[in-house]
Amino acid sequence: MTAASSVAESVGESVLDCVGGTPVVALRRLFPDPGTEVVAKLELLNPSGSMKDRSARYIVESGLRDGSIPPGSTLVESSSGNFGIALAVAARVHGLSFSCVVDPKTTTANLALLRSLGVDVEVVTEPDEAGGYLQTRIRRVRELLARTPGAVWVNQYANDLNWQAFYDGTGTELAEQLVRPPDYLFAAVSTTGSILGCSRRLRERFPDLRVVAVDAVGSVIFGGTAGRREIPGIGSSRVPELCSPDEIDQVVRVDDVDAALGCRELLATEGIFAGGSTGSVVAAIRRTLPSLPTPCRVLAIFPDRGDRYLDLVYDDDWLAAARSRRASPDLSA
Repeated sequence: MTAASSVAESVGESVLDCVGGTPVVALRRLFPDPGTEVVAKLELLNPSGSMKDRSARYIVESGLRDGSIPPGSTLVESSSGNFGIALAVAARVHGLSFSCVVDPKTTTANLALLRSLGVDVEVVTEPDEAGGYLQTRIRRVRELLARTPGAVWVNQYANDLNWQAFYDGTGTELAEQLVRPPDYLFAAVSTTGSILGCSRRLRERFPDLRVVAVDAVGSVIFGGTAGRREIPGIGSSRVPELCSPDEIDQVVRVDDVDAALGCRELLATEGIFAGGSTGSVVAAIRRTLPSLPTPCRVLAIFPDRGDRYLDLVYDDDWLAAARSRRASPDLSA
């Protein structure tokens, strides 16, 4: 036996085996105040570019094990981007078909990725009663379920496997990676699965943790009036079935402009190329830090990579238009 053959190889069976194990980094350049430490879990380093790889893999593989997703079936889901792409990868690896319902705000990069992964992309164009597209997308999902034999609705907004994926994944990893307790957790919300799964696991180890939900201006998850939102992946025009407001200590709402500026500041100081939800988390921390007691330790979850947002938050013309809408809110409906 050679020395090389006596060493166990580390080779995954598929790209899904590369999901997880993301690092935590200190953001001392972005937040240099010695009285406050901000550390971030880089979920954007998952294979398809977001933390949604965790929930997509967990839901699909759990369903295949318990029979709720029969082999060869067709998955159906409504997604603005990251979860759809993650689900497309999981479906491709496991030999499943996938129909994804999107809307006109889905970025061209996301549409190209979905189609390259062999997804049947269904685009709805009619706004719903709240001025968004989520309810319209859900109606199309139900139509697809009715006419597609063997179709299975993933339903990330109501599926308990969603939050369980982050309890077992991101939350458990953080509980092992962190020795000193964080005082605050900042995380973006959409389905609320990730913030609930992470916080439930972390509070088992760090019971005094305070949880801050970062939502979008115009989202109705925690009340308020629905409004125009251009950045996909954060906020919602309806309250997710998974939502548990009693488990959230504070909500910070961030608009498109501040999210974009957060992305740009993070890239300029830390060299981290992140997406709109991550930029919203940066902006929320920046706004909240002055009111936090010191010393304190802040834990942030950075959910998404920036390459799908090049024509949004990193585009100067887009940012100028977003600033104009903020200055004239009557034109933003």
